[in-house]
Amino acid sequence: MDEKVFNLGGLSINLPVFLPDATFGVVRSVDSHDLQSVGIQALVMNTFHLMQKPGSTTINALGGLHEMYDWKRPIITDSGGFQAYSLIRQNSKFGSLSEKGILFKPEGSERRLILTPEKSVQLQINFNTDVIICLDDCTHVDASYDEQAMSVERTINWAKRCKQEYLRQLNTRKSFSNERPLIFAVVQGGGYPELRKQCAEALLQIGFDGFGFGGWPLDSDSNLLGSILEYTRQIIPKNYVLHALGIGHPSNLVKCYKLGYDIFDCAMPTRDARHGRLYTLVDPKNISADSNDWFKYLYINDERNVKSNRPISEFCDCPCCRRYSLGYLHHLHKLNDCLYLRLATLHNLRFMTQLTEILSHE
Repeated sequence: MDEKVFNLGGLSINLPVFLPDATFGVVRSVDSHDLQSVGIQALVMNTFHLMQKPGSTTINALGGLHEMYDWKRPIITDSGGFQAYSLIRQNSKFGSLSEKGILFKPEGSERRLILTPEKSVQLQINFNTDVIICLDDCTHVDASYDEQAMSVERTINWAKRCKQEYLRQLNTRKSFSNERPLIFAVVQGGGYPELRKQCAEALLQIGFDGFGFGGWPLDSDSNLLGSILEYTRQIIPKNYVLHALGIGHPSNLVKCYKLGYDIFDCAMPTRDARHGRLYTLVDPKNISADSNDWFKYLYINDERNVKSNRPISEFCDCPCCRRYSLGYLHHLHKLNDCLYLRLATLHNLRFMTQLTEILSHE
């Protein structure tokens, strides 16, 4: 199969692609050159968090996100809709949602901030991002029909305002005439096909460069919402890329790719690495959406690794597997040394990029 290329102005990425979450403008414990060495093509950063730390004025003073992190490849900035869900919807003391936007109080501050659709677009453009994601109202799949319907209505209204502000910014910034940032909208609707359809049709009519699957993608038993993910892909025309927001578990990535999703991001692989859970391929030639037999977890603190001279994985070409043994990595982990964090993170990220490379050549 020929590789599918997605063009972002003057940059491009091969699909499918996994993007690590560089939430605050950094993938923890590694730098931009480390990321390039394991095949990372693009990053996801978060507007909601970046506007607080280090703050928009600081980012602008440092030349934007690309200059700040010395990252020459694409950056997608998530808007903050998921953060509103994870913080505010689960604990109202952190803020509130209204038709105007998201009102919240930053941690350790008494001052309240508001993130409107217009402000979200302004921030993302000022950050010099390559893909802007519209502010959306995220929900859990278990939320009631009425709550999901309200989320869809609000997401559509916010998307209209985001698009209007985006066009206004393009008209006032002539430098974007040839290499404008792209803009994605997020399809909400929980587990209700009719609401997903309502949201998707409205967003398609407004007009965007790509779309994301919105809402928590797992049920209460942590199973992937396969049927609703499949339906959402079916109602978005194939010529649009579809971002499986927050999906990055290896088996879930494969399942979503088989359903037609192109872009994936998640903090799980890097978080697992820091906590001692490493990913290894068992059979690179038989990656399947129907089973998990093609990969396994290796737990670095297992005593069987103490004197092992073998690498984490014989199939991996990351800096850790090329140069260091499991025994040495176990030693670093026991010491709580920062070198363990770097090497383990690079390994799990290389696993994810190898996985997408294999899928692209199926």
